[in-house]
Order: sequence, then structure tokens, then C-alpha cells
Amino acid sequence: MRLNGKTVLVTAAGQGMGRASAEALAAEGARVIATDLRADLLAGMGQIETRVLDVTDPKAILDLAADLNAKGGLDGLFNCAGIVANGSILDLTDDAWEQSLAVNVTSMMRLTRALLPGMLARAEVTGTASILNMASMASSIKGFTNRTAYGATKAAVIGLTKAVAADFVKQGIRCNAICPGTVDTPSLRGRIASAADPVQAEKDFIARQPMGRLARVEDITPLVLYLLSDESRFVSGQAMLVDGGVTI
Repeated sequence: MRLNGKTVLVTAAGQGMGRASAEALAAEGARVIATDLRADLLAGMGQIETRVLDVTDPKAILDLAADLNAKGGLDGLFNCAGIVANGSILDLTDDAWEQSLAVNVTSMMRLTRALLPGMLARAEVTGTASILNMASMASSIKGFTNRTAYGATKAAVIGLTKAVAADFVKQGIRCNAICPGTVDTPSLRGRIASAADPVQAEKDFIARQPMGRLARVEDITPLVLYLLSDESRFVSGQAMLVDGGVTI
């Protein structure tokens, strides 16, 4: 199996792409540490190790990192946690902006900064370790209506990814970003349900996908596995799209 002997931490692993990725990584032999803000969402994950983690809590991140680094560090980190704030810049409140930055960008910076020493130590032994950040096609790649905070923060994720990749490429650390299209997840279903016309909202999401359907989590996980495995050992600093052709 591709990830035998590797230890990988996944944030927002309670549902959606995070959970699907954690389960796929475990199926490929990785020791997976699945974290989420909600303990109830982490239930039923079998042999996968689970921990409650608020990615906006600096102390919680430092405590987790101290434990993991002392035990040998990580081979892989998947920063998957994120939120979507709806609206143009005229609709955007300071609170929504700050929350988007905190969850979508600052949490990734803090987790990477805290866990990187252990990953560097692992890379000295194995030759490589991988950081994967959840970005989006809605970022510096393409603008979308009513996605000011989301697009701006996901653009920052791509910038952070490239900076980390450049700084540590000679020390065996790879850092890449995955940029999905519209994925059918509980988060998306919640946004659809809250729309004024949910039926039309779903049609609109599907209409912008040239392939004529929403992505499924299993459309995304193969790239997650690739970027967190040694198969991608010559890939770093990339923002890789899985968008069903939206950005053709």
C-alpha cells in the first residue's frame, strides 16, 4: 500500500472531503490522525485515531504539535479545514472577513509552523515529507461572484503554499495545494438549503460545471493520496486543479 509506515494528520476530518481523505489514506496503509472541531463528527472512523481540535485555537495547536513532534513527527499534513462566507465586498462584515482569515489561512500557517520541525526531522530519515493545503478554484485562479472573502483567503493559501515550498524544498519538505471545483459535501448542501430557492441554487452550482455534475469526494481523494504519498516526491509548490473543467 502506498502509505505504509507514514503518519498523516488531517484537519476537518469529520465529514466531506476531510473524512473521505482520512479514510482513503488509512485504506492505503497510513496511520491517520483525524481531527475536527466536533467530537460527534469523528465517531465511527474505525481504527483511525481521532482528536478534537479547534484550528483557530493557538494553544490547542501548540499542544498537539508538542505531542506529535515528541513522538517522531509527521510524514504528511493535510490542512483541510475551511469555511465559505457568501457575498460581495459590499456585503462583507469585518467579523466574516476575520473569521475567514482565521479558519482558511491563519490556521494553516499555525499548524504548519508548529508541526514543521517534526516533519523536517522525519524528512531527514525518509527523504521527504508532504504538506497539502486545501485551496480552491475560487482563488487567485478564478474569481466568482459573491465569494470575496473566500476567494481572497484561498488565494492566500496558494501564496502560503508556494512560500513554504520554496523555503524548505532543499530539506525534503514538499508543499502543494489542491484546488477543487464544486464538491457535493455536507457544507455545500447546507449552503444550498439556506438559499432563497434551494432547487435553483443547486441547478446553478451544477450549471457552472462543464462536465454537467457536481464533484464527488471520490473525485478528489485520488489527488490527495498522490500528493501525500512518495509518488509525488518530485512535485512541490503546485496549485493543482480538480474542477471538472471550470477553468479550461
